Amino acid sequence: MRKIFAVLLIILISFFFYACSASFPGGRANFVKVNGTHFELNGKPYYYTGTNLWYGCYLGSLGKTGDRKRLKRELDKLKSIGVTNLRILGASEESYIKNSLKPDIQIKPGVYNEDLLDGLDYLLFEMKKRGMHAVIFLNNYWEWTGGMAQYVDWANGGGGVDPGSGNYGKFMDYSASFYGNEKADEIFLHFVYQLITRKNNYTGDYYYEDPTIMSWQLANEPRPGRNRYWLPEYYTWIKTTANFIHEIDPNHLVTTGSEGLAGTLEDSTIYLTSHEMKGINYMTMHLWPKNWGWFDAKNIAETYPRTVKNAENYIDEHIRFAREIGKPLVMEEFGLPRDSEKCTVGTPTTARDKYFKKILGIIYDSAAAGAPIAGTNFWGWGGEGRSIHPDNKWQPGDPFTGDPPQEPQGLNSVFNVDTSTTEIIKNSAQMMNELDEKLLKLYSKKITSK
Repeated sequence: MRKIFAVLLIILISFFFYACSASFPGGRANFVKVNGTHFELNGKPYYYTGTNLWYGCYLGSLGKTGDRKRLKRELDKLKSIGVTNLRILGASEESYIKNSLKPDIQIKPGVYNEDLLDGLDYLLFEMKKRGMHAVIFLNNYWEWTGGMAQYVDWANGGGGVDPGSGNYGKFMDYSASFYGNEKADEIFLHFVYQLITRKNNYTGDYYYEDPTIMSWQLANEPRPGRNRYWLPEYYTWIKTTANFIHEIDPNHLVTTGSEGLAGTLEDSTIYLTSHEMKGINYMTMHLWPKNWGWFDAKNIAETYPRTVKNAENYIDEHIRFAREIGKPLVMEEFGLPRDSEKCTVGTPTTARDKYFKKILGIIYDSAAAGAPIAGTNFWGWGGEGRSIHPDNKWQPGDPFTGDPPQEPQGLNSVFNVDTSTTEIIKNSAQMMNELDEKLLKLYSKKITSK
């Protein structure tokens, strides 16, 4: 039944948008595109140092979470240090899970929080004024936005697993069951359609025709699960969802949001298979030394050297994968705690600064040498946000710091007063932006208008 529903919907939608697409002013000229193993924008190579600002639509809202003055200050600050590519949240679901985000964009199937959607409109409007580009993720394997687990809970009428009760493994299995749940996927696809065909209240653009959007991302860190049980359904979901998005939006890129090997059971075949599909335009990877047991902020001297070595190997390996498939690669999440893993402003960031400088340097050197690595999005921009509780736990109504609700607030956040860190980011952004011009002549023969 779902296959019949999906096919009919795609046929109807594609017919409608095929007729409309001819009227798009300027065609696809202003959209970020893929040319071989590189991005291009307006006929020139496109490289960037970006960040994660997932909570942007929450600041842009006219509801309780909104602070448009702060949003504009955050965007101005990022623009001033050369950061113009933002990975942002485009979906959140009201969840049964205790430590999830509140409020949410989707209150229940087909019922949406217009304040937050209007906040996303406003965010894109302000980004457009500053020449910024957005990577928008549409779902989440993890619990903090509701995500796949909530879709399964809706589809099944309850029975969800809360990872906060110590059942994280069982939660991961429950979340992965989304790939094989037809009703859950139908609810998800309905939301995707509604979002991509939404008309922005401030720009007047439909989302599918807004060049501010660089790409749609299927989900934040979609894993096949803890084992291979849902692997066939995982592959099918990636393929059908990517194709569905391309049918209703011929202008924007689509990617997975994968962590890389760490998110594909450490199996290169799974990673390569999920990215070589025609509907996936570029590859992604994330890099989390603390989460993966490489780094201990309370024992920097002993753990930092192995962190750098492992990170270098991880990046090199994924660049080799990108060469093998022949698509661009983005490292869209990487971060490190402050010294001693403290969350308060003023805590030294010596290890983080050293790490950021090293990682961003590796990416630049690789890109400058012609490797298929196009950019980064560090995690994450906390800006003016601050933890306001002694235990650093997030509660609804608290300022957003960049760390998700289930994690200590400030753990991986780069604050607006972290001058040493922001200077490193600024230098990297300048170098990556200049790389566009340096490599223009080298790739000019390969660049063609599409």
